[in-house]
Amino acid sequence: MIVVLRLFHDEPSSVSFAEKLRGEDLLARLKVLDSRAHRKGLDSLDPKRNPLIRLGMEINERGRVTKNAYGVFHLSWQAEKERDWHKRIQEELQGIRNQIRQAHGVRLRFLIWVGMGGSAEDKAAYQGAGLLNRGPRCYVLDSTDPAKLKSILEDMERRSRLPVIEILKSTLVAGMALGMTSFEPVVNLEKLSALYDKHKVDARPNFVYLTMTGSLLDAFGHSRGFRRVELQMDAGNSTSGRHSSPLTRGSLYPLGLAGVDLKQWIAGTYLSPEQIDVAWQLAAFLQAQSLAGRDKVTLLTPKSWEGAALWTKQDFEESLGKSEQHGIKILIGEKIKLANYRSPKDALQDRVFLAVSRKGAPGPDKGKLSILRRAGYPLAVLTLPAGAALSSYMQLVHYTVFGLAYLRQMNFVTQPSVELYKAITQKLHTAAAKAGGIEQIREWQRLKNPAASFQYRGGISLHLPFLGELNLNKADAPAAYAAVLKRLAEMRQIEYGELTFFGDTRYSARGRAIRQCLDHAADLLFRSRLKMGADVCEGPAMNHSYHEMIIGHGRCFSTVLLSEKAESIPSVNYTSAYHRAQFLATQLALAERKRPVAAILVKDLEEATLRRLDEFFRQAASHLK
Repeated sequence: MIVVLRLFHDEPSSVSFAEKLRGEDLLARLKVLDSRAHRKGLDSLDPKRNPLIRLGMEINERGRVTKNAYGVFHLSWQAEKERDWHKRIQEELQGIRNQIRQAHGVRLRFLIWVGMGGSAEDKAAYQGAGLLNRGPRCYVLDSTDPAKLKSILEDMERRSRLPVIEILKSTLVAGMALGMTSFEPVVNLEKLSALYDKHKVDARPNFVYLTMTGSLLDAFGHSRGFRRVELQMDAGNSTSGRHSSPLTRGSLYPLGLAGVDLKQWIAGTYLSPEQIDVAWQLAAFLQAQSLAGRDKVTLLTPKSWEGAALWTKQDFEESLGKSEQHGIKILIGEKIKLANYRSPKDALQDRVFLAVSRKGAPGPDKGKLSILRRAGYPLAVLTLPAGAALSSYMQLVHYTVFGLAYLRQMNFVTQPSVELYKAITQKLHTAAAKAGGIEQIREWQRLKNPAASFQYRGGISLHLPFLGELNLNKADAPAAYAAVLKRLAEMRQIEYGELTFFGDTRYSARGRAIRQCLDHAADLLFRSRLKMGADVCEGPAMNHSYHEMIIGHGRCFSTVLLSEKAESIPSVNYTSAYHRAQFLATQLALAERKRPVAAILVKDLEEATLRRLDEFFRQAASHLK
């Protein structure tokens, strides 16, 4: 497989960085270190003597290695030696199918994948690429908003026209969490398990879970007699969530159920030294541009791989976003529009463009790329051969991220900011349970403080309690929002925006409608008016993905939104209590790190309310002219 990388306007030159990566025999050193960790154990590793240990392993406060996280590379090396992983996966999946058929007399129709962030995002990428179109219909349950599970169950009923009891019998529920304290998957698995109990269906043949021994998920699954599946084919524990794709069971199970050629998929990760060198050339280019102030990477993907853009964003930002000094923002979902960019001669121009294509397949618009090149914007064009598997691209991205981590001497496997948000959530949830609801605790009352709140028509309210003294007493809500944006942008305290709705935006019609509203707001406010990139996403899933950079690196203006009309599933006592705690915890985590954040509450997701929300953003944009 020949992978070609073309660089345009590589100024300042990235050659010295590429030579550094190429000249230090990194691949051989990685293999030697990983081999030692497996043969002699973690106690044999001294972080002071080998810098690679500090980059790709977890180390406790006593300086001892507690986890070798180089499984992101090791799994491919191991698979290439053993060559039978595809057969083993198919045998395991057939066993699961047989168990469901023997217990309930039905075939497998549906797959609900329960996880957060890196444990779920690759499945969404595979769906977007059309890889999961065959086999059982796959749903990604990556939110504690009851609306998402409710919408999934409604869609299953609509498609199958079967009663709930028959749907449950023909569904495989897979829970995955690679954190010891990940509580969100347990919330959803507990409610799904209760649904099976309510309908008197034995859930044990239908549930599997992938996690570490002793985790919250492990304790939950073991107590109910569910089948635990080793995440890695080598039974090891050397991957983080975002690195679980493309080669752990967390990736291979849904692909195998959908009939993807696993032998070809796995072989796609066997990168040659020449292909890895291309990944490191790309890392060198991005590093040189970043040091020159161009650290906002506009990612352009083939249409068939658009779903992988968010996965790519997550891999880069969660891995490399923890440094205040060095950041690398991946901007996705944008159309090339020169009017939204600063001139290449502008000292504040902070964009670099990365176009990914496959020969013979529709890719980024070549005419638009030519316009960027002629205008003088830095551009990298990565071309994979015809028929290249998505797994090859994923593995190339992993090596690119590692190359950047090496150049920056940064650990690319830990995620301290994600842990901060999770810890705050647990505290709020516990306090809310004691107080009789999240609205009763002082942190929520601080959010609703009238002195920092601005009401808008149609049940829209803006809340700015974490931004200090604003002096906006006479401003209406859109004007206040615009004034804060303008002030922070002029001071260069923010360089991009984030609009996150806490709720389902994938399966419910109203959720998709608010997503469309936020996409329009991102274009109008940030890209057009402020010449900034913007993220539009769903919380809390993305808190487990790229919030590492928003909290760690900063320079983002976050706007989080929530519907005051909460969804629930009364039959299994599923309320939005934990979900609302996550909404508030996100703001507190950002505020603790002095990151600017605003909250917008909408009374509901009805069409009239969303029209008012769109109007709010339009008026705010008018103040930014």
